[in-house]
Amino acid sequence: MTRFELSGTPLLSRTVVDRAEELRSDVDALRGGWAQARLLRVDRRGQVPVDGDSVVFGKAVELGPEPQPGAVFLGVREGRHVWAVRVLAQTGPVADLRRLGEKLDSAEADLMVSAVALLNWHDQAGFSAIDGSASEPTMSGWSRISTVSGHEEFPRTDPAIICLVHDDGDRVLLARQPTWPERRFSVLAGFVEAGESLESCVAREIREEVGLDVRDVRYLGSQPWPFPRSVMLGFAAVADPEQPFEFQDGEIAEAAWFTRGQVRAALEVGDWASSEDAPLLLPGSISIARGMLEGWANA
Repeated sequence: MTRFELSGTPLLSRTVVDRAEELRSDVDALRGGWAQARLLRVDRRGQVPVDGDSVVFGKAVELGPEPQPGAVFLGVREGRHVWAVRVLAQTGPVADLRRLGEKLDSAEADLMVSAVALLNWHDQAGFSAIDGSASEPTMSGWSRISTVSGHEEFPRTDPAIICLVHDDGDRVLLARQPTWPERRFSVLAGFVEAGESLESCVAREIREEVGLDVRDVRYLGSQPWPFPRSVMLGFAAVADPEQPFEFQDGEIAEAAWFTRGQVRAALEVGDWASSEDAPLLLPGSISIARGMLEGWANA
């Protein structure tokens, strides 16, 4: 059987910041660190202030003399606390993770991914899922408490599988969603359903999207994907290229088998943002899909 691994750690999986979970409920420690704390402002489009290709952090004290309601504590970096806050508008140049991802250093990527995912959760968790009452952020933004029952809820992360399907030889299956321009292809992905194992999800999603049966499902790695608050769980699986496609759920407009040579040529061209008139364009480097395809192409 063809064996391959991710070509490297996914760009959004670089974890170097101390999350300092023990400080989240330590009011005195957080107040003490506030004066020197850094602040990341994130708008509703997931954009942050930038200077060129670097994230611009402000000063937490610009919000007030002590930790402010609505701000979320991201951890400690180089001895300083780091917080994030949602803003309705930005001033000056901004960029999001899709544009910045491959250019960020590990700490910037780590902080930005956490900030975007956590603030996205708060935007949609203003009312308790248990009793419908308004909820308030606690634990420095890492939980919310119902104002009526006191029920505590924690940040939600939606698991999704992403699977590179190959023929155990020289071909890989790639597909295009209806909203994607022609020539833009990627591997298949889908959300995990309630009561479902990851391996079962792989088999179901591939069958639903392209009608193929897979075997030899194997885990490769994972990546946070804060769009809005998911984690991508990467797998490889084998399918028969002679089995006909059946697009059952309407999520795929086109699918085809590509050779290693074709994939290698596409990787050399760049990614979806490339202006070249190439027959195949692949995802950019911030997606775990890129590392999966690189790993397979070089196996």
